[in-house]
Amino acid sequence: MNYRHIFHAGHICDVAKHIVLTMLLAHLRGKEAGFFALDSHAGAGLYDLHDLRALKTGEAKSGIYKLLRAPPLPDAPDYYRILELFNPGWKPAMGADGLGQFRFYPGSPLFIREMLRPQDKLIACEWHADDVIDLKRQFRAMRNAHVHHRDGYEALGAFLPPAEARGLVLIDPPYEEPDEFARLSIVLPVAHGRWPQGMFMIWYPVKERPSVWRFHEALTQSGIPKILCAEFMFEEETRGDRLNGSGLILVNPPWQFDERLRALFPQLHDALQTPDRGARVEWLTKE
Repeated sequence: MNYRHIFHAGHICDVAKHIVLTMLLAHLRGKEAGFFALDSHAGAGLYDLHDLRALKTGEAKSGIYKLLRAPPLPDAPDYYRILELFNPGWKPAMGADGLGQFRFYPGSPLFIREMLRPQDKLIACEWHADDVIDLKRQFRAMRNAHVHHRDGYEALGAFLPPAEARGLVLIDPPYEEPDEFARLSIVLPVAHGRWPQGMFMIWYPVKERPSVWRFHEALTQSGIPKILCAEFMFEEETRGDRLNGSGLILVNPPWQFDERLRALFPQLHDALQTPDRGARVEWLTKE
């Protein structure tokens, strides 16, 4: 596996994905009983935006740095709070004046980590050996979070179902393999069958639209109820050889979460000043 997220940390897709992630975790925190979280493709955890690899692509400029120039989004308080934890001296209210104080962007396992309570549990899995070393260092002192060096898809069979009744499974593979969509359409029904009451969140890139259509059709035919599709587009879909946007497949999302996303995405477009303002939030299957 060659993919390293440091080249893409803070991208527009990261911003949209992690805001939605914190919204789902905030919902789980709404009940006293503990929840379980599984991050199947966790990455390195924390990314230095001053790293030469991040500077080489410059993707954070149109993503997180653009967002931080705008007023904070009202539906994302936990997202900004967690960014502040990893960037001492920076505060969301600083706007453009505070960009020089902002350097570190957390990945999904750290967003989850900072949303955990003592009664909650996280398992983060990563296959890249160097990233596992970094990730374990960041979770060394935690009793309710564990890092595993193993294949993310294998982890779905190993750790589901958990002892906890509620929780979230995040599946965010690197999409290096041409059959990734096909593999997901096979893996998700099996994982859902093991833990039908759990929430599942799958991130996917939108490049070539026919591949996405086939993926959606497979999920529609899977027999899984309550599948919500939410796509955030930032480029006009005139080319299939570039990233035009990203999507989320949400299984068992909270009540009225579709309406919350329909309200969020226009605000996010305004904040990021995206070239295109495409968005799609609709049910692939219902109960």
